[in-house]
Amino acid sequence: MSTLAFTACFAVWTIFSIIGVQIRQELGLSGAEFGLLIGTPILTGSLIRLILGIWAEQYGGRIVNLAVMLSAAAATYLLSFAHTYPQFLVAALGVGVAGGAFSVGVTYVAKFFPKERQGTALGIFGAGNVGAAVTKFAAPFVMVAMGWEAVAQIWAAALAGVAILTFLVTRDDPERVARKASGEKPVRAAAQLTPLRKLQVWRFALYYFFVFGAFVALALWLPSYLVGVYGLDIKTAGMLAAAYSIPGSLFRIFGGWLSDKIGARRVMYITFGLSVICTFLLSYPATHYVIEGVRGPISFSFATGLAPFVALTFVLGFAMSLGKAAVYKHIPVYYPAHVGAVGGLVGMVGGLGGFILPIVFGLLNDLTGIWTSCFMLLFVLVASALAWMHFAIRRMEQKAAPQLRDLPGLPEMAGLVAHPSSPPAAGQSAARAGR
Repeated sequence: MSTLAFTACFAVWTIFSIIGVQIRQELGLSGAEFGLLIGTPILTGSLIRLILGIWAEQYGGRIVNLAVMLSAAAATYLLSFAHTYPQFLVAALGVGVAGGAFSVGVTYVAKFFPKERQGTALGIFGAGNVGAAVTKFAAPFVMVAMGWEAVAQIWAAALAGVAILTFLVTRDDPERVARKASGEKPVRAAAQLTPLRKLQVWRFALYYFFVFGAFVALALWLPSYLVGVYGLDIKTAGMLAAAYSIPGSLFRIFGGWLSDKIGARRVMYITFGLSVICTFLLSYPATHYVIEGVRGPISFSFATGLAPFVALTFVLGFAMSLGKAAVYKHIPVYYPAHVGAVGGLVGMVGGLGGFILPIVFGLLNDLTGIWTSCFMLLFVLVASALAWMHFAIRRMEQKAAPQLRDLPGLPEMAGLVAHPSSPPAAGQSAARAGR
């Protein structure tokens, strides 16, 4: 039920990925203005994740989730009455409340499972990201037949119905039940925030900025990208964009299971390795080459066709899905008593990526005039995250096992050259003593 509720929330949270295309045409918005519009709900849903995660720890995820979903449903319904760009931005802030359901659900679901099963459980819950694909599949047909206003009203009614159903058929988490029975007071919010001083938490947040923030940003941006680059209609663009959203959501279940089996660290290496390759290939713009050959100029062109583009985004979505599960596998293990606060912060920073990146995508388009500039930015981002993760892991390994520092740089040179930190051999000591 938590997964179903999160699916409904995510479908509403990304509603502007479809209706925003028609609103952009009606209002004549620039790339940056469109990026701000589709990113505004992500801003709200990101900023409130930290406090909602803390409230879920204190008051229980069940009641907090109900309040979040009903508030978002009301805002989504009111969106259908907006007419001007400022009105759309204000309405988008309210719609964004739906995104806060993630930190509530993570806190709630994690308390029902032991550590060795939390990766799989949270992966199943996180598969609610597929709500973005639900919107891309269904919303274009509703919008073409009935207008974007009908999409907002139908999505609002569905969200409210799922909210009430979820509340009625679920129960409070075991920790809250035990606390109510003993009369124990919940941990104060200030105490929940203490782990946020650790750099490790912010490193996890950077990972999530890419695997989730960039996922949301591309989920919002791809329909417009496909229309602009390949000249597709909105229905076709929405369905093809779902080829990215679906693996980026459903394979999160596999990512959680894999994190339980082989470890979240290895999964993160797989995620970042595949993402570096995909974003590099996707960032290459359509180019025409002229080479001065022996018999005269030789010209040829290079461009990513529609089929290779869809295939690469599918693989990118798959890699991100693994990473999203792996990041949240870390949190209950390292911070079992602060899942709400740490998970809320990581989710907040990741969600901010979903807000910031579409705006930057639009600015890059306006400044460079190159559609693939969005993937250039993502390549730099994921390469930086991979480098930070690798060197942080190496430092942790050397701290845990100092003898690793004494290994020669080239294993085949072992025994030929003494390491500076190694003690001299007996013969060497005697020779030095006789000098």
